[in-house]
Amino acid sequence: MENEHNITIIGSTGSIGTQTLEVADEYPNIKIHGLSAQSNIELLEKQIRKYKPKVAAVVDEEKAKELKIKVSDTNTKIVSGNEGVCEVATVDGADLVVTAVVGISGLKPTIEAIKQKKNIALANKETLVTGGHIVTKLCKQYGVEILPVDSEHSAIFQSMQGFDKKDIKKIILTASGGPFFGKTKDELSKVTLEDALKHPNWNMGAKVTIDSSTLVNKGLEVIEAKWLFGVDASQIKVLVHRQSVVHSMVEYKDNGVMAQLGAPDMKLPIQYAITYPKRLPMRGNELDFSKYSSLTFQEPDMETFYALKLAYDAARIGGSVPTVFNSADEEAVELFRQRKISYLDITRLIGEAMERIENIENPSIEQIFEVEKEARRVVREMAD
Repeated sequence: MENEHNITIIGSTGSIGTQTLEVADEYPNIKIHGLSAQSNIELLEKQIRKYKPKVAAVVDEEKAKELKIKVSDTNTKIVSGNEGVCEVATVDGADLVVTAVVGISGLKPTIEAIKQKKNIALANKETLVTGGHIVTKLCKQYGVEILPVDSEHSAIFQSMQGFDKKDIKKIILTASGGPFFGKTKDELSKVTLEDALKHPNWNMGAKVTIDSSTLVNKGLEVIEAKWLFGVDASQIKVLVHRQSVVHSMVEYKDNGVMAQLGAPDMKLPIQYAITYPKRLPMRGNELDFSKYSSLTFQEPDMETFYALKLAYDAARIGGSVPTVFNSADEEAVELFRQRKISYLDITRLIGEAMERIENIENPSIEQIFEVEKEARRVVREMAD
């Protein structure tokens, strides 16, 4: 019998979480030990009944109480709050934690899982963006691997198999460019929420879709790549690749370039992270080259979409600046979704928060969360 893969999913009702479960549906040897959700107990209940995890967490305490009653006929233990999510991340029997939540809330459960020597299938950018200096150190200490789930970082990881990290000259992160590629600042000033929620190639949650349109998402990926692959920000180059076929590339010191190509579908990076180092068959996401007469690559416009430039600044400076970049964005995107600020205000507020908040060179976890609160407060204050 093939090896069993015992996993838990933090954020099982979101886009990556549900796709992870679809991958598990294809392979009966992928066993689900724990699940967690923010508040979507309708979907979580269905998942509990289907996958029979040992434990399930709901961040929202009231919803957790409701769910407990709904699934009282099952053997799944229901826990709540952020402590509950940490319990799911450290559940006995699981050897891999898929961190599929959006936001800084992914940091603590990831750290707790590492301390229990569980490998991490990382789909939560903010874990490394805000706490990369802590997380990478803990991984070394506990002998834990981080297996990237983001399509770009998975592509880089796949392009590094069989090569020495020391031979990397450059990492080339590809970006779709989002729905507003080629637009001017004047055109962007008229962008509505509905416009920002339409992505040309990928189907993602609202926050990530908006981040993709401002290039904040790519900026977060630059910071994440720095920690994941142990490179300097100056070694990471972003190229706009509209077709989303080349997911990313690695250039080595002999100028040879390795790239990973595939259909724009998250299931391959999810499956590879779970089954690594094995590659298992997959149905339905074949790449048909005959549909692509050309693959194009262009420099990003960092003047118009200057959130990407701000991210490079944050990556270079380090300390608590990436946390400010990330948290200011989270708050600004929330305000934009509530129609309280304009589209261009998102990047403006991130930049102003980065200028205002003093950098802490080597922040502790407690300080990271304090900086997060401060960045959100500053953004709300400036938006009023």
